[in-house]
Amino acid sequence: MNTKSLPILYIVIPCYNEEAVLPVTSGMFLEKLDSLTKSGLIHPDSRILFVNDGSKDGTWEYICSLAEQDPRFTGISQSRNRGHQNAVLAGLMEAKDLCDITISIDCDGQDDINAMDRMVEAYLNGAEIVYGVRSRRDTDTFFKRFTAESFYRLMNRMGAEIVFNHADYRLVSSRVLQEFANFKEVNLFLRGLIPLVGFNSTSVYYERHERLAGESHYPLGKMLSLAFDGITSLSVRPIRMIFWFGVLSVFLSLAGILWAFIMNAAGNTVSGWSSLVCIVLFMGGVQMLSLGVIGEYIGKIYLETKARPRYIISERTASFPNKELKEDGR
Repeated sequence: MNTKSLPILYIVIPCYNEEAVLPVTSGMFLEKLDSLTKSGLIHPDSRILFVNDGSKDGTWEYICSLAEQDPRFTGISQSRNRGHQNAVLAGLMEAKDLCDITISIDCDGQDDINAMDRMVEAYLNGAEIVYGVRSRRDTDTFFKRFTAESFYRLMNRMGAEIVFNHADYRLVSSRVLQEFANFKEVNLFLRGLIPLVGFNSTSVYYERHERLAGESHYPLGKMLSLAFDGITSLSVRPIRMIFWFGVLSVFLSLAGILWAFIMNAAGNTVSGWSSLVCIVLFMGGVQMLSLGVIGEYIGKIYLETKARPRYIISERTASFPNKELKEDGR
């Protein structure tokens, strides 16, 4: 078989305090890499790239031991914890010059790794981006299912172009990543930024499973924070909504002033301390909320203007390849 025409795949896996689950899922990822190679879908130089996101447990040490046992395991470690989105970005940017395609996936075993076969096949058929989309949410609680689906609908109504029920399980070609490298946002929401690059894309559908080991690192607070970051990073519609609400408030105020003058002229004025306090408190709350939303945007502008690095790699495993691999390694 002529392997020169086969794409080199890097499976990018962000890790934060995953010492408990890595012994379970690392073997699964290696088996999938072997299966894709034997099926003639990917090049034998394909790799599994772990990204340690400043873990406080033995995650990095375990990644290093995997790399010593098998060179197909490789890893990089961030200098400190920067968050899931920055960890995924670090892996993609480090891999873009080493491979033809990347597949980003969490290490907890919830995403169906067998969907990778269909992702690679879609790439070979011309797709540059392949989104992994959950076909259903039967394993979620009602609350999580309701809030997650509401989030996707809200994002689309706010003008953010995201794929419904898609998180960060996706195939992206090196060609797309080279263009994506020109996006310099510090405030990252990858599932909204990747579609902005363009290129031919498609989706594959899969069922998500329960986490195989360890605890979830995305409690409700972090999910809400991610949702708010996504909205404010990709859309200015909240500010426009505040503007139009302000316009409506002005017209209502003018109508109220006119009504007050008419009542005064007719001699029907009635002292209304309670109604006045309610109006003042309501408008005060609206103003504070509006200032908060505007302040969030100003804060993001402040962070963007600093142009700080989005990730800093402090260590690499000995198995991390040279960037000449893509040109000379086939």
